[in-house]
Amino acid sequence: TVARVATRERMVAARLVALAGFASALVAPPGRAARGRGVARAATMEKESLRFLSAEEVVAVRSEFGTPCYVYDAATLRARAGEALAFPNAYGLTVRYAMKACPNGSILRLFDEMGLFFDASSTHEARRLLALGVAPSKISLSTQQLDDDFVELVELGVEVNACSLAQLERYGASFPGTRLGVRFNPGVGSGGNEKTNVGGPASSFGIWHGLFDEVASIAKKCDLEISRVHTHIGSGSDAAVWQRVAKLSLGLCERLGPGVTTLNLGGGYKVGRMSYETSTDLAEIGAPVLAEFEAYAERTGTKLHLEIEPGTFLVANAGSLVASVQDVVATTAGDAPDGRDFLKLDCGMTDVLRPSLYGSQHPIVVVPADGDPDRADRRFVVVGHCCESGDLLTPAPDQPDVLAERALLDAAPGDLAVIESVGAYCAAMAAKGYNSFPEPPEVLRLHPNDFHLIRARSTLQQLTQNERPLDAALLHAD
Repeated sequence: TVARVATRERMVAARLVALAGFASALVAPPGRAARGRGVARAATMEKESLRFLSAEEVVAVRSEFGTPCYVYDAATLRARAGEALAFPNAYGLTVRYAMKACPNGSILRLFDEMGLFFDASSTHEARRLLALGVAPSKISLSTQQLDDDFVELVELGVEVNACSLAQLERYGASFPGTRLGVRFNPGVGSGGNEKTNVGGPASSFGIWHGLFDEVASIAKKCDLEISRVHTHIGSGSDAAVWQRVAKLSLGLCERLGPGVTTLNLGGGYKVGRMSYETSTDLAEIGAPVLAEFEAYAERTGTKLHLEIEPGTFLVANAGSLVASVQDVVATTAGDAPDGRDFLKLDCGMTDVLRPSLYGSQHPIVVVPADGDPDRADRRFVVVGHCCESGDLLTPAPDQPDVLAERALLDAAPGDLAVIESVGAYCAAMAAKGYNSFPEPPEVLRLHPNDFHLIRARSTLQQLTQNERPLDAALLHAD
């Protein structure tokens, strides 16, 4: 619609303004040029607000569970799952949750009860699902590392997508005369940078489309029927790119013949975390895909079943990390032109690694412990608790090595800070155990002011329980 396009254009314009502001404000501090670290002097982003938690709930979470603490909102999880289940389709749809985004058992059970299937990225993830009681027939395995126990999983009923020629050979050797899926790299990618782009020549994921003849040869040799084609291109929201990938993928299906009954287009739907970012409109990107499926059926006589694999889309904005301000330090005294104010939290890359890894942006909201909402604003560089210069929570967009300031409420030790949009690739992908910090608890918010512990805070004993003492005599130097 015109309104939707106008909204998207405003979001894009805001993003460009923010990036331009950071780019024009970058200063390379003296003595740091060799390390590549700079600081974005202008706090160009507007102040963010809490998502689903109220300020009173933030205080209550700290009181009951301590900080840092992940909080997931059940209502948001259900709403996003409902949107995914309504993805436009012509001849049937399966929504598979990419569980690597957030694999807590309670969240997996919630999605299982809603009728979602699952995408596992390792045999370990598949076994985690089985241990929860998820039916093997609801699990699809697409993995960079196909461990030997895949044989047992297939025998139980888990489906496999071969992601390399070697995997296809191994599957054929173990299960000749059967059916499986094959993941192709269609030659097209999408994402904010090459770290989040899992399609195209810069990606190792899937079998390069130019190796199609080798795939067909192995399938013939092992009497395999390829019943599912799988593609996945990365994190993007451009409907034209998705339509192009659908066309390329359908072309692979057509070359393989009528044995292909399912096309899995993966996930990677862009989620807007910051106020200036926009999220993928599933109806918008799904409409042209639906049309391509209908055209394929008219051309070939085969009505393909559609699968999608959202992860971030389902959980990213359903998660908040409640933290405490543990220190405020400044390097602005004297004649330091590159000085700045640092807000130190009791969390960091041990809990939210994405900023340090990708330069990802997460909303951060200060919640005063005294309840005063009228404090003045202050510009902070927000950092974590690790003894690590890269433990940065406010990098410049897509530049993890550049410090950026944020306009926040003025804060002091004892205040709270909420890092928003941490439902995806945060608890699951943190730098666990670094500096021997414990893993935070995870809490599910079923209703306002109704919180339930779904993972306890880890202990030092749990961190060291697999260590084995060595006889002291062996440690003596000769």
